[in-house]
Amino acid sequence: MLTPFTEDNRIDYSALEKLIHWYEENGADGLFAVCQSSEMFFLSLTERVELASFIKKESRLPVIASGHISEAFEEQVRELNAMADTGIDALILITNRLARKEEPEEVLLNNLDALARQLPDTLPLGFYECPYPYKRLLTPETIQYCVETGRFHFIKDTSCDTSHMGWKLELIRDSELKLYNANTATLLETLELGASGYSGVMANFHPALYKWLYSSFKEKPEEARLLQQFLTMCSCIEAYNYPVIAKYAQQLLGNGMTMVCRKPEAAPLSYSERTSVEQLLEITGYMEAKYNIDLSAKFPCQ
Repeated sequence: MLTPFTEDNRIDYSALEKLIHWYEENGADGLFAVCQSSEMFFLSLTERVELASFIKKESRLPVIASGHISEAFEEQVRELNAMADTGIDALILITNRLARKEEPEEVLLNNLDALARQLPDTLPLGFYECPYPYKRLLTPETIQYCVETGRFHFIKDTSCDTSHMGWKLELIRDSELKLYNANTATLLETLELGASGYSGVMANFHPALYKWLYSSFKEKPEEARLLQQFLTMCSCIEAYNYPVIAKYAQQLLGNGMTMVCRKPEAAPLSYSERTSVEQLLEITGYMEAKYNIDLSAKFPCQ
């Protein structure tokens, strides 16, 4: 999820309410609040907690959230327990917060075990391989630990590699742990291998098309292959000044969002960037019509 801000840089809860219902009406099956797209690294703990609480209260969908951004273990315990108290449906751990880049997997596993012991044992847990400040992918050892505990239910995979996700899917088969691919180019391949869905930034532009792909790829493989190719080309826009471009798209979609961002490197959109977003939304409308996606009928919340 994105975080809308007012012109004076406060969380815009009016725009956020519209955004939540837009996701619901465009086929989302769940919301990932307080993540990197939410600019969580640039929100205070109070803001992160209030954000998750509001989204959980307002949404008819399951809501998961992260938000532990500190280096110190004790601070992460405090952040995660505060997030758990918001009533979210699952608490998501950031892999790069559990060990420094130069530290071995043994350190991550020890920290993970210690951290899990200080979190509510009835709240499902998950993992997000967040690319910032560095990307740390899960290893077979860590995934096996998660399967054995039975407490973990979600992986947001950012490997962008079908072979990598393939062995993960083998390890979690027949367990409670499910993999959601953040990468568009490999999405159809991984759905065919057993991935449970998509969890990526392009859902801020045209989630209804991803919902069609997920729901119909088995029954309509040729149409799915064409849609996959279209979505992959569209996803190249991720490299442009994100999340500003996504906020511009939401502005054009009528959700009352400014383009204000907390992310330090965010910059005003160029003419070319604006035009790219406008053309993306126009071609999205064409594809929704081609695939008989009737947004007026809405998708059922699941």
